[in-house]
Amino acid sequence: MHSQDLLARQFETQRGHSMSVAYRMLGSSSEAEDAVQEAWLRLARSDTSGVENLAGWLTTVVSRICLDMLRSRAARREDPMESIADLGDTAYDSDPEHEAVLVDSVGRALLVVLDTLGPDERVAFVLHDMFAVPFDQIAPIVGRTTATTKKLASRARSRARGDTTASSIELAQQRHVVEAFLAAARSGDLDALLSILAPEVVRTADPAALPAGKALVVRGAHVVAKETMLLRRRSQIATLALVNGAVGIVVAPRGRLLLALTVTVDGDRIAGYEVFADPARLRQLELAVLPD
Repeated sequence: MHSQDLLARQFETQRGHSMSVAYRMLGSSSEAEDAVQEAWLRLARSDTSGVENLAGWLTTVVSRICLDMLRSRAARREDPMESIADLGDTAYDSDPEHEAVLVDSVGRALLVVLDTLGPDERVAFVLHDMFAVPFDQIAPIVGRTTATTKKLASRARSRARGDTTASSIELAQQRHVVEAFLAAARSGDLDALLSILAPEVVRTADPAALPAGKALVVRGAHVVAKETMLLRRRSQIATLALVNGAVGIVVAPRGRLLLALTVTVDGDRIAGYEVFADPARLRQLELAVLPD
């Protein structure tokens, strides 16, 4: 049996990989750290004399811990989408450095999509598609047959890719316009915003998406552009995604969905957009990652 000191050193060499697995499954750095710490406690209590592949052993244990946490979250019907009120004014501040690195390594849009998956789907998808773990090794973790595990990952993959009737040319055009809008919003460039918004653009929003007293519907490029300038902090943690089959925007601090925008593109301008913030309405949206 390995000494505790040797075991601890070996564990530390695998900590980064274990955190990567746990974060993609849980979408929370604090929960991922808890899962990895629990894996260490289990390792320290175990007879490791027969463990030939510590990395594989830890991946399995971390995955089972994360699956239990995801199932517990689902059983409590915990809503992974935090409200603006829950996050307060800090919702739009830059992520802490460690969290930002984790978010960037996965992608905000993918983290948002992962939160829409069931626990078993998420684990199967993450392990196979992100870490190349064979299905016959994933099956015992989720308690399914290999064939069923493949189906779980396939369903998750389909959700992540989304479903759209738009052609690749249409998506490329939408992406170009929405990217320009988001870039102008981030930089606070009023002229750039005016150039990308149609003169009669219409912005609609859920009450929860706006500061008190703001109109739910506003019209006209100048009014919409000035409002976008006032709310520019949101754009710093926004990213493009497929929203209901078209290119839209998700605002996701720490990778957790807060707002979603459906965008209507007309030619090379934005004719309108709607901001969703109500959790019930957010759950009804079909969200997916934009194809490369």
